[in-house]
Amino acid sequence: MTRAGRLGAWVAALAVLALVFTAYLDPHTVVDLANRVWACF
Repeated sequence: MTRAGRLGAWVAALAVLALVFTAYLDPHTVVDLANRVWACF
C-alpha cells in the first residue's frame, strides 16, 4: 500500500469515528439504540 493510500485509510477511519462520536452526543440516538438492542432479547 502506498503512503497516500495509507493516509487515505487513516483519514477515512477517523471520519467514521467522528461521525459515530457525534451520533452519541444526541441522547435520543443512544436511547433508540438501547431499545433496539433490548428488543433482540
